[in-house]
Amino acid sequence: MIEKPVSAKHPRGLYVLFFTEMWERFGFYLMIGILPLFLRATDKGGRGMDNALSIDVVGTYVALVYLTPFLGGLLADRYLGYRKSIFIGGGLMALGYLILGIPGSNSLLFAGLGCVIVGNGFFKPNISTLLGNIYNTKELKPKKDIAYNIFYMGVNIGAFICNFVAAYLRNNYNWGYAFMAAGVGMIIALIWFAFGQKYVKQGDIMNPVQKEDMPMSKIVLYVFVPAIIAGAIGWFIPGNIIGSDSNDAFIFACVPIIIFYFSIWARCKGLDKRRIGTLLTLFGVAIIFWNIYNQNSTALTIWAETYTNRETPPAAEKLLTPFAFLEKVNTNPHEVPVIDNQFRTSLGTDGKVITGLGINPYFKNLPKDKWPPQGQDLKLVSTEIYQSINPFWIILLTPVIVGLFGFLRARGKEPSTPEKFAWGTLIAGLSSLVMVFACLSTNIYLNKVSSGWIFASYGVFTISELFMSPVGLSLVSKVAPRRFTSLMMGGWFITTSLGGKISGILAGFWDQFDNKAFFFAISAVAAIVACFFIFPLTKRLSKVVDEATAQIE
Repeated sequence: MIEKPVSAKHPRGLYVLFFTEMWERFGFYLMIGILPLFLRATDKGGRGMDNALSIDVVGTYVALVYLTPFLGGLLADRYLGYRKSIFIGGGLMALGYLILGIPGSNSLLFAGLGCVIVGNGFFKPNISTLLGNIYNTKELKPKKDIAYNIFYMGVNIGAFICNFVAAYLRNNYNWGYAFMAAGVGMIIALIWFAFGQKYVKQGDIMNPVQKEDMPMSKIVLYVFVPAIIAGAIGWFIPGNIIGSDSNDAFIFACVPIIIFYFSIWARCKGLDKRRIGTLLTLFGVAIIFWNIYNQNSTALTIWAETYTNRETPPAAEKLLTPFAFLEKVNTNPHEVPVIDNQFRTSLGTDGKVITGLGINPYFKNLPKDKWPPQGQDLKLVSTEIYQSINPFWIILLTPVIVGLFGFLRARGKEPSTPEKFAWGTLIAGLSSLVMVFACLSTNIYLNKVSSGWIFASYGVFTISELFMSPVGLSLVSKVAPRRFTSLMMGGWFITTSLGGKISGILAGFWDQFDNKAFFFAISAVAAIVACFFIFPLTKRLSKVVDEATAQIE
């Protein structure tokens, strides 16, 4: 049993986990912010990939990085415990970032990404579960939602500052220095977590396996082996069903895992069955939310890089230039490596890299009378800085949304967690609708659009994120049967994985969308349609959440 604190104040363990997660997310979002840019860049060691290929890599990375928590959560539940899993995951992530910083072949690139993918699987679900366990007492349980909101603030402080560090390092030095900064952030997180062990150890509880739980040997046999086989079939089938071999392999491999979660629901009885059924219903809605969320590293990065006016007024230029937050672009032709469909640089018969000539993509839709003379630079806000807009809004709006919920709670009118999911999905759809209007505001193939559009879209989306994302972590911690907590937390991250892959699949067809408004309209319509299904179920789902919350285990 967890010892009950003498007061209902937030325990010190919250702040240990707050700063651990802040520095870990500093590294994670620094890397994800520059990865799509690095893959497309042709300078300072960039890979020179086109939009489709770079998005395929990023979409697959995002999908896998949130799929591995399924395994990491399971191993923590059964064998390793949460703290040990956090150290293993953090160490692998730090190693991965440092490998990414080493210039070299694509073998190093994929080795680094692989370390981060596996490491995140051990780290991400288990730090969230550890926090939830600390708050599983009668006195602290009412504060769990607030604790997750505070925890979520740490995530976004790290996500906000990292992009400025990345811009400084890659503009002044090269991409490798920026990736290594992510590794330093992860190392700081591990050091902080190590010094705070006495404040979090009470939450590191491994529950005994129940007789109705599936043995690990059967999980491997019934889940992982079929997933590997299904993924191999998806990779090797002739042609492509969903745009690329990696897309096919991932979607095929997910099928056995999804079946596994439904089998857990089928084997449970009574309240446990209703608990898991509620989580699976909300997980399905969350996939649409995460599809829109993950456009920040796919479609919205392309939008910021190519379609957004990133020039700065002279006064702002003087302020930003000393900090190297501005990147220099010019119309000088330069060599562009040609990349084949197997992620390798194409080689000629003499073994030398085949190259073409190109100019920066920013000039693709900039009127030629605004181009700088050849040999002169145009200074632009670095694209990754736009990745800080979302965490900026979160830091700004979190007190507002938390205050709103507190105001409604005092009057007995606070939306239930399932109602927050429904409203959050609807608002996420509205953020995509903002981008539809951005596409229609001008001829985007001939003119840039104002940065105000992407600021507005992120602002609307942030409201939906504050309705859903921190609440989602808390929901799993409260509703999942105790022996399935970390496993169901892994399920929550699988929704992110599927949403990320769907986002990548859609963005992979970006260049084939003649009307970009239609691209964003797909997500907007999907979110609105989902709301028609979820709103009628909210009362029934809320009842199950209340039953689970009232049960002190």
